[in-house]
Formats: sequence, structure tokens, C-alpha cells
Amino acid sequence: MATPHARSGELLDVLPFAETFPLEQSIALVRSEHWEVFRLVMPTGKVVPEHKVSSVTLLQCIEGSVELKAHGKVQKLRTGHLVYLAAGEPHSLKALKDSSVLVTMLVARE
Repeated sequence: MATPHARSGELLDVLPFAETFPLEQSIALVRSEHWEVFRLVMPTGKVVPEHKVSSVTLLQCIEGSVELKAHGKVQKLRTGHLVYLAAGEPHSLKALKDSSVLVTMLVARE
């Protein structure tokens, strides 16, 4: 069964999980013809290996701390930080603490 996505006008809670973090999972929140938003849950030490996507991507750290490798450098995303990645930019992530990241991707669906 497909995961239900938020509908136009529906409120979503993207506050930090805090105490419930160990029980949470990554989830797609919104999907439309041109963009997609999901919440990536990363326990301490979790790695998303280097990859690239064909869409413009925004990563916003909601809680925790994540190491981002992109553009030939390493940056630490902390709560409240937002970073833009161009389409096709190779990148990887590693959770330095229990973290959740809001990922927004602008997609070209055919």
C-alpha cells in the first residue's frame, strides 16, 4: 500500500522528535508533480553513501548534527542549517548525533 502524502492545506509537524527519536522512521511527507519533501531520520553513525540525484535538493537539519560531503569539502549541518545542492552534485551524509533532516527535491516528472 502506498504511503499517504499530505494534501494541499494540511498542516504537518516537523518539530524535533526529541524523546521519541528511537521510534521514528524516515517518511515522505509531500509529493507533487514538481517537488517532493521527506523527512530523513538518521541515528548516530548512520551513513548515506555518496550519490547524486537529478534534481535540485535542499537539506534542512531539524535536529542533531550531520556531516555533509559535497563540492569537495566537508560541512557540519546543525539544527536550523539549510543547504542547497545543484542537480547532479555528488554528496554523502553521516549522522554525528541522532538527527532528522528535511529533504526537498525539485523534480521533473515525465
